[in-house]
Amino acid sequence: MIRFACPWAFALFLPLAFAAWRALRRARGSAAPFPGAARLARRPTWRQRLAALPPLLVLAGLAAGIVALARPRAEFALVSESKDAIAIEMAIDVSGSMMALDFATEREPDKTRLDVVKETFRDFVAARPDDLVGLVAFGGFATTRCPLTADHDALLAVLAETRVPGSDGEPIAEGEAETAIGDGLAMACARLASATNVATRIAILLSDGVNNYGIATPAEATALAKRRGIKVYAIGVGTTGPVPFPALDSRGRRVRTRGYGEIDERALRRIAKETGGLYFNVRTEGALQDALAKIDELEKTAVEVERRVRREERFAPWLAAALALVGAGLLLAGGGRRLLV
Repeated sequence: MIRFACPWAFALFLPLAFAAWRALRRARGSAAPFPGAARLARRPTWRQRLAALPPLLVLAGLAAGIVALARPRAEFALVSESKDAIAIEMAIDVSGSMMALDFATEREPDKTRLDVVKETFRDFVAARPDDLVGLVAFGGFATTRCPLTADHDALLAVLAETRVPGSDGEPIAEGEAETAIGDGLAMACARLASATNVATRIAILLSDGVNNYGIATPAEATALAKRRGIKVYAIGVGTTGPVPFPALDSRGRRVRTRGYGEIDERALRRIAKETGGLYFNVRTEGALQDALAKIDELEKTAVEVERRVRREERFAPWLAAALALVGAGLLLAGGGRRLLV
């Protein structure tokens, strides 16, 4: 909608109308009457034809200048756009085993499984700018870190701050470092159910452990996903067997200790199969990138998105027209003689 920031400027049309009336009145009375003038042949020259044009150009230019002074602009319009998008809920395991260093390299010796997951998911989200994406993190308890949103900058800021409980040395609650796969998937399904303007809902369930905590079992969460029509892509991260973990020795120095990694691939495969998704076993950073690249090939559906447009000033064309008209009028009039008064 076009609005005017300074509508009081239209009051200047009153003196402009007076100037126009006076200029036209003077033009009609500037010639002396001659009784036999009607019998003379009228062959006006081009100069005579253009004599009345400069005042009109100046008047039109001043009118355009008044409109420019009123500052027309399009203000806070809501535009509905149709985009191809789906709703994606990322359910990420943040149990204690996600601190394993089996993805670490010589260049980055302290890179944990969770670090790799966060970096890869960041690239995945950046490649899907039109999708609604949310984040659920689960260890022994599932929490919604970010609701479904098209504001991916906010989502990635939350993702960057997602950590394994206790990794910074803070105390943790009982069971917080365990793995509640069922609760994580159930929470993701609940958040996806709130997306009413999309036809396709996807959950990406990423875990490196075995369900050993929580309220909902993986089977119950799978049944919920099926009822909601949610397709689940499950990703098992890491290796099974002895894996290195970061630790501190008695002097507070960073060292490595050995732990044991175990992935419930049977449960993850079942979840993916029964919901129509796929399962990926990921043991390297490159394999995780490949898995998300395949998910990126998902079919998209149309969604109506409302976009708020900020103020857009529209006075520039009016100002340009005013300068051009006034300049042309002065040029045709000889540059300096009085035109209106």
